[in-house]
Amino acid sequence: MEARLTTPRKPARHATVDAASHPTPAATAEATLDAPAERTRRRPSRRAPRRLGPGKRIRFGTLLGPLLLLTAWTAGSATGLLDTRAMSAPWTVVTTTAGLIESGRLQDNLLTSLGRVGLGLVFGVALGTVLALVSGLSRWGEAVIDGPVQIKRAIPALALMPLLILWLGIGEVMKVTTITLGVLVPVYVHLHNGLRGIDSRYIELAETLRLGHAAFIRRVVLPGALPGFLLGMRFAVTAAWLFLVVVEQINSTSGIGYMMDLARTYGQTDIIIVGLVLYGLLGLLSDGAVRLIQRRALSWQRTLGG
Repeated sequence: MEARLTTPRKPARHATVDAASHPTPAATAEATLDAPAERTRRRPSRRAPRRLGPGKRIRFGTLLGPLLLLTAWTAGSATGLLDTRAMSAPWTVVTTTAGLIESGRLQDNLLTSLGRVGLGLVFGVALGTVLALVSGLSRWGEAVIDGPVQIKRAIPALALMPLLILWLGIGEVMKVTTITLGVLVPVYVHLHNGLRGIDSRYIELAETLRLGHAAFIRRVVLPGALPGFLLGMRFAVTAAWLFLVVVEQINSTSGIGYMMDLARTYGQTDIIIVGLVLYGLLGLLSDGAVRLIQRRALSWQRTLGG
């Protein structure tokens, strides 16, 4: 029987390679999963949460906008972009202001305007507060008061001027009454909204504690409506200066508006700019005073504004 010859096979090329150099698929997957976890343990994430609010309050930030406006005005006047005949330069306005102070005209007119605004604010805030309390705490009061106030809110101030002149003349009574009506509306609207926005659970608690009507107003109503009242005051002080501009240019013999109207007659642009700057500064200072009171009185609130 013929013997079959078999050729011995050659050994595989990588048969002698150590098994450690070729890990199994299971070992590779396990090492891949363990590596990120090990890196995470070595380097824990300490990333701070992103701040979404407006940030910290900027000290004297309210003055930044007016200062930028003053810088642009100065630059425009110095480069000739602004015609000095139509818009007096800042240094001309400063010189004119010094002359008005030296002659005493500015102080006299300023005191007259401050007196009108002060009386209008006192009467308007008092009347608006009383009407808002009656309307906000009584359905019958709301039915009687809210409609006429909303009608007054929709009627422009200039539309009432002819009727007020016919009724009250052109004296101080008409001027103070006009400012009072302008102040009354924002105080009433925001205070009424604050009263109706008080949480009903506080009212139920007051009823459970058997608080009297006076104690209920003092301990629940007034603190709850204070944010709305102060917001209305910010609008009220601005409205007082706006209405003052209107009434002082109607047959007046004193006041900042009278001084500006007289300057318009003689083409004195620098005096008109002095009056405008004075109105702006008075409005900015009065609004800043109310905002300061608002920040102190409502320091317990945690809001976005800080």
